[in-house]
Amino acid sequence: MENEVVQVLDPDQEQQGQWQGQSGWHRPTLALTSQQKNLIAQFLLQRSCAGVLPRGSCAEAANKFNIHKRTAERIWHISKQQMDRGEPVMMQGKVKGYQHKDKLMLDEDKFRNLSMLERSTIRKVASKMEVSKTTIGRFLKRNQLKPHTSAIKPTLTETNKIARIKWCLSHIQPTLAEGKLLYHSMHNIVHIDEKWFYMTKTSDRYYLLPDEDVPYRSCKSKRFITKVMFMAAVSRPLCGPDGDIIFDGKIGLFPFTEQIPAQRSSKNRPKGTMETKPIQLITKEVMTACLINQIIPSIKAKWPANASKKIFIQQDNAKPHLRAADHQFEALASTDGFEFHLISQPPNSPDTNVLDLGYFRAIQSLQDDKMATSVDDLLRNVFNSFEELSPQTLNRVFITLQSCLTAILQVHGKNDYKIPHMNKNRLERTEGLPLQLQVEEGLVRESLEYLKLPENNTGDSYDIGRLNHALGY
Repeated sequence: MENEVVQVLDPDQEQQGQWQGQSGWHRPTLALTSQQKNLIAQFLLQRSCAGVLPRGSCAEAANKFNIHKRTAERIWHISKQQMDRGEPVMMQGKVKGYQHKDKLMLDEDKFRNLSMLERSTIRKVASKMEVSKTTIGRFLKRNQLKPHTSAIKPTLTETNKIARIKWCLSHIQPTLAEGKLLYHSMHNIVHIDEKWFYMTKTSDRYYLLPDEDVPYRSCKSKRFITKVMFMAAVSRPLCGPDGDIIFDGKIGLFPFTEQIPAQRSSKNRPKGTMETKPIQLITKEVMTACLINQIIPSIKAKWPANASKKIFIQQDNAKPHLRAADHQFEALASTDGFEFHLISQPPNSPDTNVLDLGYFRAIQSLQDDKMATSVDDLLRNVFNSFEELSPQTLNRVFITLQSCLTAILQVHGKNDYKIPHMNKNRLERTEGLPLQLQVEEGLVRESLEYLKLPENNTGDSYDIGRLNHALGY
């Protein structure tokens, strides 16, 4: 009722008839101007006597000016208030609708006393606050409350936090300029990690037309949905001086599957037909074979000719992975002019790997839009999703990684920080994404002094000697 729209007729004119809409008889509707409101107010003032409006005057004004009776009542109410204040009757702006005088306000003290579990749904919040769900919806719309999705993060020990600080410092160049330092460009680091991709999700949401049938999905057991583990390898994309992509950074996606002949005949295929089956038990031998026989050859085949051949392969600390200093691996892999080194990111730190930080999620979102009825369909969908992602998406995740390293230093190695928002899309459209982010000298010095404390001297798992020397420590 706040934005009342009516059509007002000139009092000297008469309008006979109405028009019929889809839902019945209605009057034509147009916006009510200030001049028209003043015209209605003067008509009501002429009918009034000593500030009292005779019964039926608003109905008479509604019929005469072809407006709603409530609109005439509101105009008279405003006119009466102006007369009581000794002001001339003057209608300006919109005619405001009815305002709740007992409008509910958010009781912040009562809300703060609610536990997080009591705030998990609108229904629970409304029950605990003793208001309606609609009221909670209004609080959300007015930004008095905000929704938040909480994800469980790995528990960190003090040793983990120190390792995370040293890891972040090891990615900073030991060159100080105008009170700032820069991160390494990360062009010679290949991030590898594994992820399970599922045939379908246990629960999904769809939007249907009223006459559509509800989709039916079934499987033998929702605890054992078909899944395949993939090993992904990516590096930072490389662009030329004119902005052309020289290297897209996508080394490859390698599934842990095997071809097994069918043991018996079925309605779908005869006995002996080769079928693709996922490898459920990923051992160290399987991981080593994937690394040496698939990842390393793919890196050598796709690596830019003018890029550094000294390559660091970053992995997490999963048990099947090779040790960070595996000399046998380096001897087998470091051929054809390449020099490969395995490095392990800090324990319990998926936020230091671009795949876990956001790239796997981007692949998953595309894969979820594709239907799969077999393992081969699932493989094809994941490969297509991997290829669909642009190099710019991968480059943005590397920028996010550098911003996360800065945030880790600010919280002394913890993981209870918010990923900084840089508006990378706008930067990409205007001045372009930076190759390296800057780090304040004061933050680096504070982190180095924090590591000098006796209780934080837990060994040197990552080399920060050059940075210490550059800043005089």
